[in-house]
Amino acid sequence: MNLPSISDPVQVGQTATGMRDRHVSSFKELTHKVQQAGLMKRRYGFYWTSMGVAAAAVAGIVVGMSFVGHSWWQLLFAAALGVVLSQLGFLGHEAAHRQIFKSHRWNDWTARVLSTLLVGLSYGWWMNKHSRHHANPNKVLKDPDINNKAIAFTVEAAEARTGLGAKLATRQGWFFLPLLLLEGLSLHVSSVRYLLTSPLAKQRPVEIAFLSLRLVGYLAIVFWLLPPGIAAGFIGVQLAVFGFLLGGAFAPNHIGMPIVPADVKIDFLRRQVLMSRNISGGRLTRFFMGGLENQVEHHLFPMMARPNLRRAQLIVREHCREHGISYTETSLVGSYRSILGYLNQVGLKNRDTFACPLVQQFR
Repeated sequence: MNLPSISDPVQVGQTATGMRDRHVSSFKELTHKVQQAGLMKRRYGFYWTSMGVAAAAVAGIVVGMSFVGHSWWQLLFAAALGVVLSQLGFLGHEAAHRQIFKSHRWNDWTARVLSTLLVGLSYGWWMNKHSRHHANPNKVLKDPDINNKAIAFTVEAAEARTGLGAKLATRQGWFFLPLLLLEGLSLHVSSVRYLLTSPLAKQRPVEIAFLSLRLVGYLAIVFWLLPPGIAAGFIGVQLAVFGFLLGGAFAPNHIGMPIVPADVKIDFLRRQVLMSRNISGGRLTRFFMGGLENQVEHHLFPMMARPNLRRAQLIVREHCREHGISYTETSLVGSYRSILGYLNQVGLKNRDTFACPLVQQFR
C-alpha cells in the first residue's frame, strides 16, 4: 500500500532501548542548541503589538460599517473581520501553548479571552483536542484531527463509509477546499456542543458566559447596524472567510504526511518531524499561516514564540540533516497539491498511486 504510513523503524541488530537512548540524546542535543541561541525567550513586544493592531482593526471595521450604512459593500468589512478573527485565533492558539507569557495563569486567561470571548470558540474544547493532536500527530485512533466525519484520512475510514458518503469520498479532495468555507460554523457548533455536553469541560460557567456574550453581542451589533438581508450576508461571508483561513492554515501541516499505526512507537523527535510539513513563502504567506508555516519547529518546541520559529528552523533543519531525519518543506501551492491528491487516493481506497517519499525509507 502506497498511502503514507510508517512501520516501526527499529533496525536489525539494534535494540529498542539502545535506539531510544540515542534518540533521546539527539533531542537533548537539539534542545541545547536552541536554548544556547536564545530562542526560548519571550517576545512581549511582538505579541502586545499584534494584539493592539488586531483590536484597532476590529474597532476600525465597526466604525467603517457605521459610515457605509445599508449597502452590500458591507460584505467587504465582513471579509476583513474574518481575516482579523483568524489572526486572533492564531494568537489564542499561541497563548494556549504558553508562548506569550511566562505565567501559566496569564497565558490561560489570555487564551480564554482571545479564543472564547473574542473569536467565539471554546478554549477548553480546543485545548482538549489540540493537546491530543500534539502528543500523537497523525497517529490512528489517537490524533483527533484525523478522526473526521466529513473527510476520510485513512483507507480504513473510507472503507467504513456507505451510500452517498462512500461515493463522495472517492473525490473528497475536490470537495476539501469548499468544505473549508463551512469550517468556521463547524468550530462554533463544536464549541457549544462541548460546553453543553462534555463532562471534561473546565471553567464551564466562565466559558458559557464568554461564549454567550460573544455570540449574542456579535449578532446584536450586526443586526443593529444592518438590515436583516445584508446582516445575514455579512455573517455568512465572515464565517466563510474565517473558517477558510483558519482551516486552510492548519490543513497543510499534516495532511498527506505519514499516518502512524496505533501500535507503533516512535521517539519524540522523529514523531514530530516526520509527521509535519513546513510551508515556505514570503511575508504574505507567513501572515495568513499565523506562524504555522514553521510546523516542524512548533511541534518540537510548542512554547517557542512565533518570531523565533524561523530562526530555529535553521538549527532544526541542520540537525535533522546530520541525523538522517527527513525534513519536509514545500510551498503552499505544493502542499495543497499533495493534500488533494492524497485525499482523493484515500477515497479511492488506494487504487491510484500516491508514493510518499518519507515512507520509502521505512519500507
